[in-house]
Amino acid sequence: MENHVDGGTDMGKKIGFIGCGNMGGAMMQGILGSGKCTPQEMITSDKSEAALAEKEKTLGVRTTTDNKEAAAFSDILFLAVKPQFYESVITEIKDTVNEEQIIVTIAPGKTLCWLKETFGKELKIIRTMPNTPAMVKEGMMGLCPNEHVTEEEIALIRDICDGFSATEVIPEHLMDVVTAVSGSSPAYVFLFIEAMADAAVAGGMPRAQAYKFAAQAVMGSAKMVLETGKHPGELKDMVCSPAGTTIQAVRVLEEKGMRSAVMEAMMKCLDISRNM
Repeated sequence: MENHVDGGTDMGKKIGFIGCGNMGGAMMQGILGSGKCTPQEMITSDKSEAALAEKEKTLGVRTTTDNKEAAAFSDILFLAVKPQFYESVITEIKDTVNEEQIIVTIAPGKTLCWLKETFGKELKIIRTMPNTPAMVKEGMMGLCPNEHVTEEEIALIRDICDGFSATEVIPEHLMDVVTAVSGSSPAYVFLFIEAMADAAVAGGMPRAQAYKFAAQAVMGSAKMVLETGKHPGELKDMVCSPAGTTIQAVRVLEEKGMRSAVMEAMMKCLDISRNM
């Protein structure tokens, strides 16, 4: 699977991914689709040869089962493995990476301090928290660089990630909040869409059609928040006509504690992230 040809992005950088699961794969696809990198300028490593074969076939990128090879190849290295594997992966590659590379992490709970101690040396590290809508190029990502990353390098990473996600640079103390408000929240939204579709089915609508109506309503509503700049409460009031159907539905949601349930769920998520 391995192949070796020198190259770089249109910005002169070669990109590597350790891990090519759902998130890593979505990020790779977004970067390649935006033209920021060619397949020959990207490498991914994974313990699964089947996963690597699939990425080689669908994306055309270089592949290897050797994490150190991926690390040595890359100017920018994404660690796209689950949090529980970070320590073992870092132990494996820490003697390979150097201070000129940019290391990008996506794991909740793994602080810049923890990363520095685990690598055992001074490196350019950027913590990020992406989310699964990156798979459809509508992701949201928080970024937190350490003191060795320059403004130009932050801009570079934001530009590279623009192919699959909006980005915001945030202070590290908010990274766990990002996990709750965007990293994990697609699951809450999917539950909401499923519940709305179930009710539509109960009302007689075919299920496939119910999912389409519910999902499009959520997507359109989110777009209104982003594009109008109006407060969500103001947009809600626009839908709630006097003595109408919507205000009665809102009344039931308030009675059942929808806001409180969402807030409590996010606070639990935040608590778990802080203690990982």
